[in-house]
Amino acid sequence: MENRTDKNSYTLLFAVGMVIVVGGILAFLASSLSPAIAQNEKIEKQQNILYALGINNNEGSSAVFIDASEAPEEFKKNVTEQLVLTFKDGSIVKTQTRQEYMDEANQEPYLIDVKKQQNLQKTEGTRLLPLFVGKNPEGKTLYVAPIRGKGLWDAIWGYVAVDEDMVVQGAYFDHKGETPGLGANIKQTYFMDDFTGEHLLNDSGVFKGITVAKGNADPKNNDKNDYEVDAIAGATITGDGVTAMIKKDLGLYVPYFKTLKK
Repeated sequence: MENRTDKNSYTLLFAVGMVIVVGGILAFLASSLSPAIAQNEKIEKQQNILYALGINNNEGSSAVFIDASEAPEEFKKNVTEQLVLTFKDGSIVKTQTRQEYMDEANQEPYLIDVKKQQNLQKTEGTRLLPLFVGKNPEGKTLYVAPIRGKGLWDAIWGYVAVDEDMVVQGAYFDHKGETPGLGANIKQTYFMDDFTGEHLLNDSGVFKGITVAKGNADPKNNDKNDYEVDAIAGATITGDGVTAMIKKDLGLYVPYFKTLKK
């Protein structure tokens, strides 16, 4: 007598059943974990912004965020406003005070996807720019802008804190898949700290950006008006990516900073 399990139809039905069961489980997990994932992403963004403001637990060469359990309260205490700007003229689309952005229903600056906005700029000529206004540990008002670009292998991104003169006061960079020991070192403190004090504008107010320069004549980074920092050895393409995203994204904020001088 033929065993029913030997038939091709049985194999096909079993495979279809497994696909349905596994698909259902994955869909359930994705749905149930979605709020937790969103909360973790929000906290990570808070940690990034706080790091750029100088609020971190750094020791040695590795960047260390404040603890995730402390981030929401520190963010609330140190970030006073969140702005949404239009990239064409830097005008403010929306302003959220501390009280407003702590309301879960008011999270517009958090929800702005920089990659998506970059694509909209290319395809539709529109783009929204998030900007976070806060205080560093010395009580100085700083403005933190998120930036995004392309490294050697995949995406790179960062948060750069500047004062009203667009002088860099802190930076945090990260990557998705740069080479360990080479391009991945953009998230090491010795590289990120080099940006502190660098000017983005010249004396005439023209945006110059910052170049990660392989042949930089100032390896100790004593000159903060040369618009350059020293490159990471063996990571030329990643460094070029950092240069490009600074010039491309931070340059869009210039019109807003000009309004601060009026």
